Amino acid sequence: MDAVRIGLVSCSDRASSGVYADQGLPSLRTWLTQALRNPVTFEERLIPDERSAIAATLRSLVDEVACDLVLTTGGTGPAPRDVTPDATLDVADREMPGFGEQMRQISLRFVPTAILSRQVAVIRGRALILNLPGQPKAIAETLGGLEGTPGIFAAVPYCLDLLGGPYLETDATVCKAFRPKSALRPPAG
Repeated sequence: MDAVRIGLVSCSDRASSGVYADQGLPSLRTWLTQALRNPVTFEERLIPDERSAIAATLRSLVDEVACDLVLTTGGTGPAPRDVTPDATLDVADREMPGFGEQMRQISLRFVPTAILSRQVAVIRGRALILNLPGQPKAIAETLGGLEGTPGIFAAVPYCLDLLGGPYLETDATVCKAFRPKSALRPPAG
């Protein structure tokens, strides 16, 4: 079974300065640990809402640490300090707009202000970078989906396949990965 290296980045002025405990990194790690069957190495960063620092962190995780997938949490709203999507676009080779569209569709089922979300997804080299919401409940809902609405993570394994990354296997009770039949491998034993 392929090993995968995943970068987790929480962007928060207050959590990074110790005003309150960060909830983003533990939420991401918990969900991914339950969803993935692959051996995973997590590279975690808790940083302030500074565009240049976020961009530098994303570049480092992809270019130097060799993460296959990077998930950010926080800083995706319209407030002046919410610059995570801007920093993500700064490091992008290509955009993947369907991920942000689906995250907003899921969140709109709960709160009308989801339309204010600016989450983006991009490709840098052979890595996928996804901006997620900041609240633990919203992280789980956007990754795993809701009854009748698939979460975004269902498309991540096949996206990584197409980028030449590791073959991700998921626990279907948490998140059933979508792949066309021609891209399926027998389950690892």
